Amino acid sequence: MKKGAVWLATAAVAASLLVAGCGDDEEESSGGGGTTAEEGGGEVGKVAVLLPDSKSSVRWETVDRPSLQAAFDAAGVEVEIQNAEGDKSTQQQQAEQAITNGAKVLLLVNLDSGSGAAIAANAKSQGVKVIDYDRLTLDTDATDYYVSFNNEKVGQLQGQGIVDCLGDKQGAEIAVLNGSPTDNNATLFKQGYDSVINPKFDSGEWKEVDDQAVPDWDNQKALTIFEQILQKNGNKIDGVVAANDGLGNAAISALKQRKLPQVPVTGQDATLQGIQNIVNGDQCMTVYKAVKKEADAAAELAIALAKGEEPTAETTPVNNGTKDVPSILLDPVAVTEDNISEYTGEPDFPKVEEICAGDLAAKCKEIGLE
Repeated sequence: MKKGAVWLATAAVAASLLVAGCGDDEEESSGGGGTTAEEGGGEVGKVAVLLPDSKSSVRWETVDRPSLQAAFDAAGVEVEIQNAEGDKSTQQQQAEQAITNGAKVLLLVNLDSGSGAAIAANAKSQGVKVIDYDRLTLDTDATDYYVSFNNEKVGQLQGQGIVDCLGDKQGAEIAVLNGSPTDNNATLFKQGYDSVINPKFDSGEWKEVDDQAVPDWDNQKALTIFEQILQKNGNKIDGVVAANDGLGNAAISALKQRKLPQVPVTGQDATLQGIQNIVNGDQCMTVYKAVKKEADAAAELAIALAKGEEPTAETTPVNNGTKDVPSILLDPVAVTEDNISEYTGEPDFPKVEEICAGDLAAKCKEIGLE
């Protein structure tokens, strides 16, 4: 896939949205028919966005929801955005109700591939298009498009991050906290960082203390799991490969509760908490995924489909186990204390005044972030 073409396509739709008519500002649409397109007089279908939860990551409500709402409002396309709060039955009911209310496109962040495939199959049977958003639904022929980041590369950045942070340290004892076993993204992240850190374990340069998945990306469960890891290993840990900032913060909290030294910890999502942990020296890196660009790319596809048009964005095929799904995969970047300032101007990255609030002001000054 030509990444440049994807970014240009995303930028193009963002520009076009700015000059489009504004739609309904409400988060949830009412029932009834679609709206009328300004050009051509054709009827525009509704779009339903199905978010997974607000617990696994703050991004779903703080970045994805407002970014998607703004994109559809600017295009004059009616959208209903709902959050299942981790409940698969709720998400399925939300999908069914949205279709009943006239949705012609579903933008789906599945809670797992099984429930996601059921939602997609029902949508396809009723002529509704499905875009997998951020998470690929496996083993279904009902998905029309997939928009996400290169998630294996996310993991590779995390793996290289822990290598860089540990330097030449020999015999480092490393714990691995993986994401939810039902999330295909977590599988891809693990493939990425395992490709970097497993050679260290195989050579004997490092020792793998433990490697555990955290059900549902639950940060409280992660805290319990990591406390057990510490207990079993006599509180000896030299580094933590954590699949996102929430899991990383759980490990950091456990270390602090036991008054143990700071050790390198990875993360992902570039959350405010994650960036502040980096500034404070508790976390060595995170991965920034430009979520607004992801939302804009997904909105572009959904808007075209809602209008009955053929999407023009350049795609690459990603196999979900049943079919090759036309996909847009955006590039992630690693963030350390050395390059935070390169991204603070981005609309979905924490602002300097947020990062450096309170006790962190002095730390920010030390690393030149003011």
